[in-house]
Amino acid sequence: MDQGDTEIQASVTDERPKDTRRRGAVVAALMLAMALAALDSTIVSTAVPQIVGDLGGFSVFSWLFSGYLLAVTVTLPVYGKLSDTFGRKPVLIAGASVFLAGSLLCAVAWNMGALIAFRILQGLGGGALQGTVQTLAADLYPLKDRPKIQSKLSTVWAVSAVAGPGVGGLLAAYADWRWIFLVNLPIGALALWLIVRHLHEPQRESGGRPRIDWAGALAVFACGGVLLTALVQGGVAWPWLSAPSMALFGTGLALAGAVVLVERRAAEPIIPGWVWRRRTIAAVNLALGALGLLMVAPAVFLPTYAQSVLGLAPVAAGFVLSVWTLSWPVSAALSQHVYGRIGFRNTAMLGIGAAALILFAFPFLPYPGAAWQPALLMLLLGGALGLFQLPLIVGVQSTVGWAERGTTTASVLFCRQTGQTIGASVFGAVANGVLASRLGGAGDLDSVTRGLDAGAVPEATRRAIADAVHAVYLGAGCAAAVAFLVLLFLAPRRFPVLKD
Repeated sequence: MDQGDTEIQASVTDERPKDTRRRGAVVAALMLAMALAALDSTIVSTAVPQIVGDLGGFSVFSWLFSGYLLAVTVTLPVYGKLSDTFGRKPVLIAGASVFLAGSLLCAVAWNMGALIAFRILQGLGGGALQGTVQTLAADLYPLKDRPKIQSKLSTVWAVSAVAGPGVGGLLAAYADWRWIFLVNLPIGALALWLIVRHLHEPQRESGGRPRIDWAGALAVFACGGVLLTALVQGGVAWPWLSAPSMALFGTGLALAGAVVLVERRAAEPIIPGWVWRRRTIAAVNLALGALGLLMVAPAVFLPTYAQSVLGLAPVAAGFVLSVWTLSWPVSAALSQHVYGRIGFRNTAMLGIGAAALILFAFPFLPYPGAAWQPALLMLLLGGALGLFQLPLIVGVQSTVGWAERGTTTASVLFCRQTGQTIGASVFGAVANGVLASRLGGAGDLDSVTRGLDAGAVPEATRRAIADAVHAVYLGAGCAAAVAFLVLLFLAPRRFPVLKD
């Protein structure tokens, strides 16, 4: 363990009241920053009609979401390496400043093109918020206390992500859609002030002028942007086998080769080879990539199922989904008692094994069924995933010292975000294929359900939607099974944890 890690732990275990208050202020800032990052991934969704009505640009409005997601995802590895090189505080301050500047510019956007560009700028700062907050949480607390802060952050993320659409709808309906972005400013400014005032990182021994792999950063950014654009827009803006899709995938693969060449020659690569050579980190990256993929099934498709098949109103449908935010943080907080006995890997395998069974059980629900049945499955799923995700994050962060923790955390989050992008594309194609075969046409889930009142959906359409969502849940169950096998065969039985 390096000197910086030792100094951080020494300062954390000091129980003086002043240090306790200072750490509490930093934790409050991290929770505010996490809330901003989570809100902005969902808050715009319900305000799209007002935004399009004001600015136009209906044909490209989907880039309000995908542009932000792309920017967050591709910058995670870059910010992770920068935080290991220069420290967490300057990276977090810079990222928060970019995020707030993007929010302000979004609020004054004059057309849809400008708004999309400023959303991408927001995402460039959002990548720093997500990655650096998770890394700082591990820096601030010793291993035995990390589940507490991670469960707090999980709670903030879950509540903010679920509340985002409702908050966005209220602001758009009773104020103006521009307040969706303006509300970030006071919250972000408070978080920024708390970080500047109360976060004091220890001085580390200088090893000379740091060498930054700018060529690697640019290659990673370009490769990730092209491939994720191909995944996000494929099957939506153009067919999967069309010329634009093939061109993007071909360019992305060529850029991936360029990334490998550049990173092999770099003295301090953005994505170092040890991220994939170490069994523990590689296994956690793959397992959490599968988590991102399987989470798409309930997050994207369950609300449609609840409204179209169960006949619920939008608010009630949202509640069926949101119940997993109740059990996930509780399970995560209690997971330390489990992995303290049986280890990180076995605890995660227990959680993802249970999640696979729950996902496979969904297609066996009675048709059309009652709302409490999928809600109960979601409650159980949240508990299972809390038992899976947090032990892996805490465990993998505990296997590296301070100088590698930012890169390790960023790689984990990058894989989870990439899994979500792949899941949205793959499961969207699966759902649309099932729906088209059941209805004997070439329809897709969005076009079939758009504009239909929940109680007026034809019986044949309801059954087709149910079959499509069932197929998606079966795919999600397979992703959970893959994660289980990855942990079983690739992850070490005991994680090589460093002493605090």
